[in-house]
Amino acid sequence: MSGALAHTNIYTEEDYYNLPEDVRAELIDGQLYYMAAPSRIHQEILNFMNTEINIYLRSKKGPCKVYPAPFAVKLFSDDDRNVVEPDISVICNPNKLTDQGYIGAPDWIVEITSPTTSSHDYVHKLKLYMDAGVREYWIVNPIDQSVYVYFLEENKFKTTAYTLQDKIKVNIYDDLWIDFAELERV
Repeated sequence: MSGALAHTNIYTEEDYYNLPEDVRAELIDGQLYYMAAPSRIHQEILNFMNTEINIYLRSKKGPCKVYPAPFAVKLFSDDDRNVVEPDISVICNPNKLTDQGYIGAPDWIVEITSPTTSSHDYVHKLKLYMDAGVREYWIVNPIDQSVYVYFLEENKFKTTAYTLQDKIKVNIYDDLWIDFAELERV
């Protein structure tokens, strides 16, 4: 009996874009991770944050726009083994937008965790986003009522923890705060 290892398929960007339209997945380090339908609270948080960010960005009349999932982000132009779909992507460089999504590091990414995605959000994506140069990354966890804010300083993330009752300053903007106390919970 040989000591052969099990063969794992390595998927590429081409495989990702050839998935059926009704299938949501992310490609991380050559592996496809299928995503289940989000929970109601996930969608409430997503809608609340997307609205707050969009109102702020529209008032500034600048180049930045907010893109909620599903929205494909290829973090590295020369890497065909990673395409993610952050819950929220704030993008200030319209030159990197494509018909399929975005190529490069968004300025700000928000991920809202679920029990099935938390290890990706806290470990795999955290490293990918830091390596890609995402300036700010928030992990919102509705289960433990926490918000972790990662702000890129000198190629490393500085982390601050909050709760879903806090008013949190967005580091990449001088005057944007997200007040989670305003989030209506049913």
